[in-house]
Amino acid sequence: MRKGRQLFPLEGHTREVTATSDSGEWRERAVCCGADVSVFFSPEGERGHARDRREAQARQVCQLCPVLAQCRDHALTVGEPHGVWGGMTEGDRRKHVMHPHTANVTACQSNCSLAPR
Repeated sequence: MRKGRQLFPLEGHTREVTATSDSGEWRERAVCCGADVSVFFSPEGERGHARDRREAQARQVCQLCPVLAQCRDHALTVGEPHGVWGGMTEGDRRKHVMHPHTANVTACQSNCSLAPR
């Protein structure tokens, strides 16, 4: 897989991410494209119920997204450490990596309550 670095613009912010062999064109079709990043990335010091509410809101947005699988796969492939990507929180992705038996995306979706409805 070809990897490199590219800039990923989100709501006026530019952040560097690792690119995979996919073209990244799926980002243009993402429901979150142009959305407020504060829904997907936690502010400093966020904890408890506030974090749970924000992550639930982000997951709802993700469930409507036509590129949920590409986004999730990208985050898992590059080891994205922050934010909600493809309906998976930082904690969801850590659990996915720590438990190889959940490497199957369907199993991960079931465990994370992310299965499309």
